[in-house]
Amino acid sequence: METPTPPREARLQPTLVLATLSAAFGSAFQYGYNIAVVNTPHKVLKSFYNDTYFERHGTFMDEKVMLLLWSCTVSMFPLGGLLGSLIVGLLVDKCGRKGTLLINNIFAIVPAILMGVSKVAKAFELIIFSRVVVGVCAGISYSALPMYLGELAPKNLRGTLGTMTEVFVIVGIFLAQIFSLQAILGNPTGWPVLLALTGVPALLQLLSLPFFPESPRYTLIQKRDENTARQALRKLRGWADVDDEMEEMRVEAEAEKAEGRLSVLNLFTFQPLRWQLISIIVLMAGQQLSGVNAINYYADTIYTSAGVEAAHSQYVTVGAGVVNIVMTVISAFTVEWLGRRRLLLVGYGICGLACLTLMMALLFQSRVPELSYLGVICVFTYIAGHSIGPSPVPSVVRTEIFLQSSRPAAFMVDGAVHWLTNFIVGFVFPSIQEAIGAYSFIIFAGICLLTAVYIYVVIPETKGKTFVEINQIFAKRNRVEILEKKEEITDVGSQIPSVPAMETSF
Repeated sequence: METPTPPREARLQPTLVLATLSAAFGSAFQYGYNIAVVNTPHKVLKSFYNDTYFERHGTFMDEKVMLLLWSCTVSMFPLGGLLGSLIVGLLVDKCGRKGTLLINNIFAIVPAILMGVSKVAKAFELIIFSRVVVGVCAGISYSALPMYLGELAPKNLRGTLGTMTEVFVIVGIFLAQIFSLQAILGNPTGWPVLLALTGVPALLQLLSLPFFPESPRYTLIQKRDENTARQALRKLRGWADVDDEMEEMRVEAEAEKAEGRLSVLNLFTFQPLRWQLISIIVLMAGQQLSGVNAINYYADTIYTSAGVEAAHSQYVTVGAGVVNIVMTVISAFTVEWLGRRRLLLVGYGICGLACLTLMMALLFQSRVPELSYLGVICVFTYIAGHSIGPSPVPSVVRTEIFLQSSRPAAFMVDGAVHWLTNFIVGFVFPSIQEAIGAYSFIIFAGICLLTAVYIYVVIPETKGKTFVEINQIFAKRNRVEILEKKEEITDVGSQIPSVPAMETSF
């Protein structure tokens, strides 16, 4: 009797690497870039708003009007992100994963042109409108990109490729901080170019991504095109024998026949996916509500109290960006070794402790001035902790815990929670901070603790498992029956009587 040959593990082939770079640079990078691009040069942009208003009305803006316009400039981005997250499910189903990313570039290139000419046109309204549109682009990218990368990747590289979304977001933020320095483009002459640069990654993606394959899972399971799916797998894996992976996808297709095409409303009432849905809501809410935006809000105050001059705080911010990149890259290359759960638990543990320590430092630094330096250390420690787990890993987990038929609807929910909580924190935190000051950080520490407890109790380790195997683990918690052996798959509808078939549309 011959000993069966163990399945070989896929490696990073040139096609897979280049497809990942093209997709991530064109989508995640510009998302991160637009998060940070208006922060550092905000005084220059406000001056443009004021000068334009003066030319029109012969008087400068009232402070309340300026505050309103600037609040709109900042808050329109997450609002656009929410709108993008609500349409992404329809796009990825109708146009495919790669097709959605290509179409989405329109929402980056058009606003880039508008922002680039806003100074010449003497119209600050173009900037505000463009922030909505690039927000839509970010909302679509945030869901479509992890879906595309997760479905391209073999199971032994799914974690590494999944974290590329966050890696490129962080790189985009970092380069926006660099370009926004007053000595580079963050000045009255250079800011139109600074804002227009958001269109460059989108243009490069338009030129490169068409040469790479569509998601093989989408092609086989949803388009029923086996030959194209097989050819795509051969390009991505670098070898001709892809029968095992094709069979795995067929098993997934059979296993999810009972689900049908789920809409968002169906997803909330569908028992076999109950704990998966709760899990992505907890992960996304925990990511945004754990204090990352509050830390950024407090950072300049903390740096100033530590003796950093206001003119130099931008360089300290760049230093924090370096920490962010380094720790996110470390997470990307250790997620397949240490696992998803461990990185999440360690990350939230570090964040919670950093919040508690920072609260104590802020409360007592008036009595002990040296504690201001401890505050700076806490900011960097928090950023490191968030970058190793809570920021990058949810992008991996949310792709892994849903099958093909439910993934688009799940990502719509996931994206909506992400952008809503992002907006809520930005809207509510200043009021909380004004009311209770440094004590607000005990709230964030509590959220870190609760999220970590949920992860420890509910979310399984998904490293090295197929999508069907992960679904089987959740089936026990959802109290439904599911097939465990692909040899048994003959008539799935009769095998799973507890899960009625659904045929619904978005």
